[in-house]
Amino acid sequence: MRLDDLAAAVGAELVDPTGRAAATEVTGVSHQADWIRPGQAFVAVRGARFDGHAFVSEAVEAGAVVVVGEGMPQDRACPVPYLRVPDARAALADAATALMGRPSDSLTVIGVTGTDGKTTTSCLALHLLRATGRPTGLLSTVGYELPDGVLRQPPSHFTTPEAPQVQQILRDMVSHRATAAVVESSSHALALDRVRGVSYDVGVWTNLTGEHLDFHGTMEQYFADKAKLVARAATTVLNVDDAPWFDRLVPVATTGERTFTTYSAEGREADWRAQDVQEGPDAITFTLVSPEGELPARLPMIGRFNVANALAAVAAVAATGVPAADLVGALAGFGGVSGRMEMVERGPGEPRVIVDFAHTPPSLEKALETVRVTTAGELWVVIGSAGGPRDPSKRAPLGEVATRMADHAVFTEEDHRTTPLADILAEMERGATGAGRGNFVSVGDRTDAIRYAVHRAGPQDTVLLAGKGPEATMERGEELVPWAEVEEARAALRLRGADGPGAAGERA
Repeated sequence: MRLDDLAAAVGAELVDPTGRAAATEVTGVSHQADWIRPGQAFVAVRGARFDGHAFVSEAVEAGAVVVVGEGMPQDRACPVPYLRVPDARAALADAATALMGRPSDSLTVIGVTGTDGKTTTSCLALHLLRATGRPTGLLSTVGYELPDGVLRQPPSHFTTPEAPQVQQILRDMVSHRATAAVVESSSHALALDRVRGVSYDVGVWTNLTGEHLDFHGTMEQYFADKAKLVARAATTVLNVDDAPWFDRLVPVATTGERTFTTYSAEGREADWRAQDVQEGPDAITFTLVSPEGELPARLPMIGRFNVANALAAVAAVAATGVPAADLVGALAGFGGVSGRMEMVERGPGEPRVIVDFAHTPPSLEKALETVRVTTAGELWVVIGSAGGPRDPSKRAPLGEVATRMADHAVFTEEDHRTTPLADILAEMERGATGAGRGNFVSVGDRTDAIRYAVHRAGPQDTVLLAGKGPEATMERGEELVPWAEVEEARAALRLRGADGPGAAGERA
């Protein structure tokens, strides 16, 4: 793309003392100087700790042909043309979108946001689209998939990758003949314009509860950042059970020519709702009440809350033109989501072990309530809380929920980063003690914590491993180590089988 065309695409003022750079070809864009390749644009983003302008020389040395920013500092000179923009992050997204040829315009895009249920709803929508004949790609917290169904990992460690990676992945989907895409859109991605260049045909809102307030500051800002998806989507799927946010979203969802549809898993009046819900040991059945009539449905998952996720996914895919009857038929073939109520295979006499990503007090309470329904014996939970600045206010409530809802709670690590693990465990213990329960123990090493619970659980018991889910790494101090929760559970069960139940000590 010519430099003058790029300037027009991002709404920039071109500062070029030579007057000869307009015809320069720009081949890519990045805000990371060490990612720059010859011919690319470098976007100097001013962050909380660093100003990207400090890395201009490094970027130019790597081959940047233009710098984009909100204004070059007066004490610095730019050795290449400079594009002055009002918002560098927005320009990063706009430049990436233009350079990739606006790939989402060639796709039917379903975006999913919310505090809980984003990944499950996204994976359900992906399955429904593929099962009804649409080659579909996925971009989510678990990675991304092209229509071939192979899970890949983006080159950067973000819930949603930065704008250049988002646009590259969407371009790859188009190149692999995708006609649709499901984009799990986190609040960080929306707030930081990582998904600014995505053209959403359908937006899904699951719910909103306290989370990531270390980043957003207040619930009001958290809501405003997530509501950007609703403001951008042509059609929105809204959860009428999510008070008070539903009422506040309706005006956003009807601005201009936008439309919305509703769903409810709690029996409220909505376009899509479930009735006669029956929970079994390995599936949920219900009657789907839809704009196209009532249909019997089977969802091969545990957890009544997954009915809401299924309704959201069905409503979203229906908004793209797929008949409800086809969607109900496809729903029965869903294979589940890694790390979301994932049951670990077990042998005779071994406890049931379930891995789930629940890491907030509300999601943990839902998970424990769900597992309790189908647990014949006692219920164990292994849970930690993130360190660093990641919303420390949820640590004590996690301890309270764990001890109130489970028979036995084991507090342990979960990405404690540079926060002393002892401080995190002390906060969780404080919450548990405040609830008047003494049914807990702290075991700092997560491997030891899992083995502690699995070895002491009885054959009729269930052990819920909460918080890590499908994550592939553990952050211990400054160290990032490989992690696989399901494999840790399998190892614990193997050791239990070799040593005999209860060999690790008396039951807590």
